[in-house]
Amino acid sequence: VQLVESGGGLVQFGGSLRLSCAASGFSVSNYVMSWYRQAPGKERELVASISNVGRSTNYADSVKGRFTISRDTIKNTVYLQMNSLKTEDTAVYYCNGRFRWGQGTQVTVSS
Repeated sequence: VQLVESGGGLVQFGGSLRLSCAASGFSVSNYVMSWYRQAPGKERELVASISNVGRSTNYADSVKGRFTISRDTIKNTVYLQMNSLKTEDTAVYYCNGRFRWGQGTQVTVSS
């Protein structure tokens, strides 16, 4: 069972990034899949999650209307589309599912 994130990088304020979380060893359609983030000196926080039943999603208030979580069951991958990025979105982003964590991918938003 493994989760591998990709897609992080450096982006300017107001820009966009799409993070990917490729799963192996289990199907992302059978579990709640989530994205978390952790900024320096802060606790890890839930950013978005997608239910294993239907396409119900949940977002942190700070990202509502800007971020979108989605799931591709054929590619067995979960995505986080991030638009209108702010400097406070700078963090390491982690994928979580089936009680496992990915290694994280750094997102840095410059002003």
